[in-house]
Amino acid sequence: MSCVGFAVGLGNVWRFPYLCYRNGGGVFLIPYLLMAVLGGVPIFFLEISLGQFMKAGSLSAWNIAPLFKGLGLASLLIVFYCNTYYVLVLSWALFYLGSAVAGAVASGGDLPWATCGHSWNSPACHDGPLGNSSHSNSSQSDAPFRSPVLEFWENRVLGLSGGLEEPGQLRGDLVLCLVVCWALVYFCVWKGIRSAGKVVYVTALLPYVVLLALLVRGAMLPGAATGVRFYLQPDWAQLARPQVWIDAGTQIFFSYAIGLGALTALGSYNRFHNDCYRDSLLLAVINSGTSFFAGFVVFCVLGFMAHEQGTDVGAVADSGPGLAFIAYPRAVALMPVAPLWAALFFIMLLMLGLDSQFVGVEGFVTGILDVVPPAYQFRFQREVMVLLCCLVCFCIDLSMVTEGGMYVFQLFDYYSASGTTLLWQAFWESVIIAWVYGADRFLDDVSCMIGYRPSRWMKWCWMVLTPLVCLRWRRLTQPVFGLHHLEYKVRGASGGPSPVEDGNTKAVILESIM
Repeated sequence: MSCVGFAVGLGNVWRFPYLCYRNGGGVFLIPYLLMAVLGGVPIFFLEISLGQFMKAGSLSAWNIAPLFKGLGLASLLIVFYCNTYYVLVLSWALFYLGSAVAGAVASGGDLPWATCGHSWNSPACHDGPLGNSSHSNSSQSDAPFRSPVLEFWENRVLGLSGGLEEPGQLRGDLVLCLVVCWALVYFCVWKGIRSAGKVVYVTALLPYVVLLALLVRGAMLPGAATGVRFYLQPDWAQLARPQVWIDAGTQIFFSYAIGLGALTALGSYNRFHNDCYRDSLLLAVINSGTSFFAGFVVFCVLGFMAHEQGTDVGAVADSGPGLAFIAYPRAVALMPVAPLWAALFFIMLLMLGLDSQFVGVEGFVTGILDVVPPAYQFRFQREVMVLLCCLVCFCIDLSMVTEGGMYVFQLFDYYSASGTTLLWQAFWESVIIAWVYGADRFLDDVSCMIGYRPSRWMKWCWMVLTPLVCLRWRRLTQPVFGLHHLEYKVRGASGGPSPVEDGNTKAVILESIM
């Protein structure tokens, strides 16, 4: 259940549906499933089975090939960075949840981002439809009007400054939300897998209940069928575009939480004879199935919003923070009993993010404690280590809750867990297990644990197919900045200014790997 909570996260809800729509609808499932079979599932199974066999976290587990223990250090560093900036999304969700409740109480059922006339609104604020809801297009265009949802996000939540060189002041409300989020994470993790394992039953299962409720409500809205049709309508010509395959690989590696070391740490808590092969396949199906199911929820609501505004679904479709904090809030503002559906949506985001966050912290702490010498161990070392981890991350997070904090957040997102970094990690994990330790030898170890030998497909993936996929996909991509989030695009594709000149691409890749 902890693996479900960690692997099923925000990307399943706010990124996969948009990618599916943008890349040919139902056709996108072909490259998505192919990338899952060739890369995602084999590495997912490798990391869980490695932790179960070695009975150690990400750092000590690579004693299986002592010369390459640096892989454990790399995964520990990546998950630390992810723990640091991922919690910001939870803080934003908590801020929206509190604003929805407070606004509904104060104004008799109106959401604060539904109308203009607030202190954070500019004279350009306009309540009516503006066409394209994309935050990057809306904020950078020459249009004379700006939506109240966009202004709530940029002016009230972020207090967005002009750039990284303008950090500005701390946002007091966001600091308070950040403290609450880290307190929740600490008390979920401080007793180890015993406390996290109990909490995850709520944080992993509740989002499915909320998703089902949102789907039922969304299906009853006018325009829902149009939204679903946009989501699934096949466009076979899209399969010829390299960007479709790149998006499929990006989604698989990020949503499966590969290369972070947390899966290895969770696997170490399994019984030695637990059937980790069956569990890995089941978890992969749950992860991808959740992504597909969430698409119906999202596009039912986006179809309703397009119907209400008299525009095309493609004009309101968005991904990442643009979906969670701009497009979806605008949609629920148009619904009857809007505060209820807004609260449910942001509670779901909190639950999805919290279980990923505290399992990531658990993976980091487990890796550290595994290498503490016996002479330095003491009774409450776990509680102290979790507290230190939370405090250090909180201090770093303070730079991201300033008026220029979004730009710092982008830098962490770009460098710490970029596609290049995770692909490089997955490549070496496959190569070391298959060619240094020996694929047949590792499968023998797995069969000793589970009582039968896994499919030889895993062996060939580790030896040949997965490394080739990682190398090929890494060569095709380069990072591209958006205003509030990052995407990976094929070279030459439009969509935003590149943060580096072409001549410095190799240097940026090297910096990410280091």
